[in-house]
Amino acid sequence: MAEQLAVDHGEVAHFMKLLNKSSDSLKGLRKALSDATVIGLGTDDLDSACGDFQEDWKYGTEEIGSQTEDLAKIIGQNKASYEEVDKALEAALEKAKKGNSEGKK
Repeated sequence: MAEQLAVDHGEVAHFMKLLNKSSDSLKGLRKALSDATVIGLGTDDLDSACGDFQEDWKYGTEEIGSQTEDLAKIIGQNKASYEEVDKALEAALEKAKKGNSEGKK
């Protein structure tokens, strides 16, 4: 049963790192795209559609980036909580084990 409750702290930390890296990549992409202009690509309708797309893309990537950062923070808090529970459980089990050993003498 204990195997089902196990948390791989290294994997959680790696996942947090990947989330933060993804957020940073999105920020870099948004910065690069913010310098791109859509004027003169073709017809007025095409220029307008490209402008609308760029605004939507900017908003969407900002939201994804923000939510990715929030998720990384939440996972970090959960990781710390799991580690605290693991330590407390280990200490309690060790204490119980010592109590059982002394009771048998």
